[in-house]
Formats: sequence, structure tokens, C-alpha cells
Amino acid sequence: MENILEIKNLKVQYNTDEAVVYAVNGLSLELAKGEILGLVGETGAGKTTTALSIMNLLPDAVAEVTGGEIIYNGKNVFGMSKSELRDLRGSEVSMIFQDPMTSLNPVMTVNDQIEEVLKIHNPQMTKAERDKRVADILSLVGIAPERGKSFPHQFSGGMKQRVVIAMALVAEPSLLLADEPTTALDVTIQAQILTLMKELEEKLGTSMIFITHDLGIVAEFCQSVAVIYGGEIIERGTVEQVFACTDNHPYTSSLFQCIPDLETDEARLKPIPGFVLDPRTVPKGCPFADRCEHCTERCRTEKPAVQYVEEGHFIKCHLFEGRRHDV
Repeated sequence: MENILEIKNLKVQYNTDEAVVYAVNGLSLELAKGEILGLVGETGAGKTTTALSIMNLLPDAVAEVTGGEIIYNGKNVFGMSKSELRDLRGSEVSMIFQDPMTSLNPVMTVNDQIEEVLKIHNPQMTKAERDKRVADILSLVGIAPERGKSFPHQFSGGMKQRVVIAMALVAEPSLLLADEPTTALDVTIQAQILTLMKELEEKLGTSMIFITHDLGIVAEFCQSVAVIYGGEIIERGTVEQVFACTDNHPYTSSLFQCIPDLETDEARLKPIPGFVLDPRTVPKGCPFADRCEHCTERCRTEKPAVQYVEEGHFIKCHLFEGRRHDV
């Protein structure tokens, strides 16, 4: 299947006065056209930085891409001109940002902010067509169209999140980057938004990277999953391969063990021991070594290579060495 997106050995760091933060460390990822990929990992693993890199939206003052490339539809995003990036963002690639409070203009009505996307990327549309499209997208995310005349401060946090989702979907992008889009929503609206995004994929063949902490959403909504830790992908496969497989990366297994089992009577959940990797350092070996119960001295000193457990399912772990086969 043809890929819409290819990330090759991406490295991103933030240069601050206090320290250098190594956010992404040699991350490689492919996304096929029409594929919905769940990107899973703890806070600080590099998920949002990866998404911002795809749109070349990293803050110029502190962020630095020190290696790698991102190929969207055959073209390197880092080599695009300002006009090409302007055409790309919002039309070809849209992002649902994690914090709706800082994603909306406080002095513009909701209607005006959504309509602005159409003015820029669909200039052939008439005012009446734009108004209808805005009303339709607001209805789809569960907001009465007449509320579009209101300003962001007149909405609750969950309502603002729905407005941000409407802005991302209104131009019907080819690639949607969803950074925890349903975190601030109640369960009913969450289900409606997921249904809407699924319909978009089925109707237009939209590809998606769905960033989330909720493994339940990944199992229900996504076709494939990539587990990220320490700024790199440590396991990748279809949802069936990763969730149903007894062979997982130790970090993935630990994430599954954090999920409560409704069929057993457990007194306490089993958290992952230790702390998330300090992003100010780049370990010589496996980034999960300090928290892994299977850790050996080799794990601390040597980076594990990609090992294919089965076709399309790879794990970066020394435990699976020798199981690689041609794919």
C-alpha cells in the first residue's frame, strides 16, 4: 500500500538556557494512505513534538531538527517554502491541538475562526456555501450552529475542544494529526467525535495519527499502533498483532498491566516502576533499560536493533534477537 507519510530517523532537540532537551531520538515511522495509527506513550515520550514536526510547526526560537527527514506525499516537509507550508497546513494536513484554551483567538467568533480556514484553502466557495459548511461542521461536533456567533470565552473547556476539532475537520484534510482530541470530552461526546472521525476516514480516505494515552480507544478506533518511549518507536504493528500477541516489548507489556482487569479481583493496579526517561540525556542503550525487569548490561550499553516478530510487527529489544526474518 502506498505511504502518505514517511518519517526517517527524525531527531529533534530543544535548546534552552537551562539544558538541551532531546525530545525525539532517531524516530522512524510510516503511514499508509487511509490508515489510522494510534501513537501511544507516556507524557514526555515525544508524541506531540513528532506531530508538530510533521507540519513543520516547531518553535523556531528553541527547537532544532538535528537529523532525519519527513516525507509527505513524496516531498520533504523541511524543504518546503513558506507558501508551500501555508498550503499544506489546514488543507492537506490538519492538527487537533492538545490544549483548546490556547488554540483559539479570543477576539474572533467561533464562526469567523472556522470560516477563515475555508477562506484560505477554498477561496472558490461563496459566502453562503461557507456559512452552510460551518453550520454543518458545528452540528457534527455537537454544537448548535447559532452558538457560532459566540466567542471562545463563552464556551466550556469541552466545548472549546469541539470547536478546535471542527476547525481541523472543516477543510477535509488528507492527513489528520489528533493530539489527545477527546481528553476534555465526556464519554458521550467522545463517542460522537470518534464516529465523526471514522466517517471522515471512510468517506475521504483520510489518514490519521491518533495520539492518546487510552489503549481502549486505540483498540476500538485504530488499525495499527506504534508505541513510543524516549523519543523513538520501540514497537509497531497492527492492533491485532500488538494487543493479542504474547510477545511484546517489556514497556508495552507494562502498559497493558496498568489496565484494570474487570474479571479479576485485584487490590491494586500495577504501575510501571521508576520514572520516565530524563529527556536531557540520550542513553547509549535501550531507553527503557532502567525500568525493565529483563534488563542486562548489554541493554544499558548497546542500542537494540529492530527485530521482526512477524510480518509488519517489529520490536526494538534484545530479548527478540534472532527472531528477525525477511519481510
